[in-house]
Amino acid sequence: MRDFPDMIVTFDELEPRSDRTAFHWTLTGTNTGPGGTGKRVRISGYELWKIDSDGLIGESKGHFDAAEYERQLGKRGDD
Repeated sequence: MRDFPDMIVTFDELEPRSDRTAFHWTLTGTNTGPGGTGKRVRISGYELWKIDSDGLIGESKGHFDAAEYERQLGKRGDD
């Protein structure tokens, strides 16, 4: 959040799976935090949640295209 002060994360889809739930999201924001590139980023991904016996998120593993994220930030020199 420090790197993207104007960050917005939107809900795209909730996808039930056999023993987990995938929460699909899209993040948009401008990398203007400390040492930021000033580049605007729009990246989608998902969190794979395992719900515990209390109905709460007991485990969450995030997934997104890291190479695409780096490209949008302009850190690879090919933006």
